[in-house]
Amino acid sequence: MLDDAEWRKLEPLIEACRPRGKTPPQDLRRTISAILWRHQNGAKWRAIPAEFGPWARAAQTFIRWARLGVWERLLRLAQHAGVQLGMTFLDGTSIRAHQKAAGAHRKGALQAERDRREALGRSRGGFGSKACVIADGLGRAVAFILAPGQAHELPHAIPLLDRLPGVPKWVVADRGFASHAFREHIWSQGARPAIPSKRNEAPVACPDWIYNNRNFVERLWARLKEWRAIATRYEKTASSFMGVLSLAAALDWLKS
Repeated sequence: MLDDAEWRKLEPLIEACRPRGKTPPQDLRRTISAILWRHQNGAKWRAIPAEFGPWARAAQTFIRWARLGVWERLLRLAQHAGVQLGMTFLDGTSIRAHQKAAGAHRKGALQAERDRREALGRSRGGFGSKACVIADGLGRAVAFILAPGQAHELPHAIPLLDRLPGVPKWVVADRGFASHAFREHIWSQGARPAIPSKRNEAPVACPDWIYNNRNFVERLWARLKEWRAIATRYEKTASSFMGVLSLAAALDWLKS
């Protein structure tokens, strides 16, 4: 159960972004606690302890709010302390999907089309998703984009930069984002890239004193993957998995 200090921080944000008239206010704290317990432990919804109330209420609330984008709005509200734009970090990680994650409805589409819609695909690491994040200078998640597991991170770099509230001084990323066109885009925005060149590219300037700070985003993924439902994807739909990422990232902001 969320303790009093945690709930004091979280409650006003939940009230500001949740839909009205569905979850009784007196049960909201218990329902949110059930949602957190399930995703932090990676358990089945039916395994939620009875002290958290009906498991079906928690499941229905989480899924419905995910479809409505509530958890993503919660993440934006949690950033009220201010996004630090001295540096910003781009990174992608592969997340293996549980076999149950492939069960979303096809909605008349072929399986391959459904998998693309739900950000699932097969890579050398197995069946899963690619989650790309942009983080601020303190290593806190600003926004996510989901893609099938075999997808490359680079096509999502500019859309992620566009999610920032301003122009950073430095954009720091690993070789997966190495591209002359992308570096030129960063310069055109008034920022500086710190992205090492690939082996088949001509050397480019990448100051070590900036690039070495990339451990901030690596530590961010380490914190997020402490949630069992992020280390392994159990959610069938992209909206639900984005909800898990956004909820975990919002709580990470509140702890910073």
